Amino acid sequence: MLFIDLDGFKEVNDRMGHAAGDHLLKEVAHRLQDYIRESDIAARMGGDEFTIILNNLKSPEEATHVSEKLIMALSQPVEYDNKLISGVGASIGIAIFPDHSQTGDGLINEADSAMYRAKAAGKNCYVMC
Repeated sequence: MLFIDLDGFKEVNDRMGHAAGDHLLKEVAHRLQDYIRESDIAARMGGDEFTIILNNLKSPEEATHVSEKLIMALSQPVEYDNKLISGVGASIGIAIFPDHSQTGDGLINEADSAMYRAKAAGKNCYVMC
């Protein structure tokens, strides 16, 4: 389970308006789909938070590899209304079943907590439980 929170999203809304923020969220959703496998599931939890269920991992390191790719992809500028939205990144928390929890809610809570540790560590990075 990856729990993703966008870094700098509020500033986009404040600086460029909610239409730009909505455009950014749509682009993030497209980029998430581009970087996960067909068997994985991505969902928007609300606001600027997303989760991804990575199915059938061979090792926890696969989750870190996907997280690194997502951080790079989500930190790239997004074109909107002939301008670039930049300065956005992603903090990602990782929880592994069954090591960190054996329930869906437990995995979400553990990944969410790890995401806050990623923010505290400087943002635009990932932390595994």
